[in-house]
Amino acid sequence: VIIGTLAVREPEFVKLACREFPGHIIVGLDARDGFVATDGWASQSSIQAVDLARQFRDDGVVSIVYTDIARDGMMQGVNVQATVALAEQSGMPVIASGGVGSLQDLVDGVLQGHASAVLAASIFHFGTFTIPQAKAYLADHGVAVRQDRVPEVR
Repeated sequence: VIIGTLAVREPEFVKLACREFPGHIIVGLDARDGFVATDGWASQSSIQAVDLARQFRDDGVVSIVYTDIARDGMMQGVNVQATVALAEQSGMPVIASGGVGSLQDLVDGVLQGHASAVLAASIFHFGTFTIPQAKAYLADHGVAVRQDRVPEVR
C-alpha cells in the first residue's frame, strides 16, 4: 500500500498502518527543492522530505516513493542527487520517480541514484519503449529485474 498526502497530513495513520500491516506500507513523498508538496502538488509544506522519511522509517515504513516535482513529466531523468541524498540520509530504500525519458534513466536511477527501483510511465504509455526492451537494456547494463519486477543491482 502506498500512502501519499494522508501520510503528511496524518502521520499517526501511517504508524497505525505499519503496525496493522507490517512490511507492507510505502509512503509517497512528492517534493520541490527538497520540501514535501501535497494535494496533487498544489500545497507546498515546510517539511523536508528527508525528515519525514526518517520519521516514517522509525514507524515501520518499508520504502519511500520519491518524486521530484520539477522533473516529473519532463523526461530528462530522475533527480539522481536528491535520490541518493534521501536514501543515504533517511536510511530507507527509495523508489525514484519523475522524469524518466530513456532506458538509461532507469539504469542511472538504480546505479547512480541508489534507488531500489525507478518508476516510469511516459516512456511506456507513449510507446517509446516496451517492457521487454527495458528489461533487456537493464540486464545489459548490470541491473537484473527480479520476478516481482523490482530491480536489483548485480
